[in-house]
Amino acid sequence: MYSTFLLAAASVPTTIEWSPQVAFVMIISNVVAIAIGKFTIAKPSEGTGLPASAMFGGMGLGSLLGTTSLGHILGVGLILGLANAGAL
Repeated sequence: MYSTFLLAAASVPTTIEWSPQVAFVMIISNVVAIAIGKFTIAKPSEGTGLPASAMFGGMGLGSLLGTTSLGHILGVGLILGLANAGAL
């Protein structure tokens, strides 16, 4: 059992280290997800927007958290895909 675990641990590929290119991909992914959310999520009712709601297009806190969560999922996929392709 231990030899199988060690064999599986030895075959796990290493992930890419943090770099400014990785940060740029994550930032762009989040900006794209927020832009998608701004145009597709219904506007919140009066008083439920963020304090700086004009900056986020009137989105509520839940909408902002949801879109940034989507942005991180997209960013991780892009970073892993670009790293496997050798572009990062």
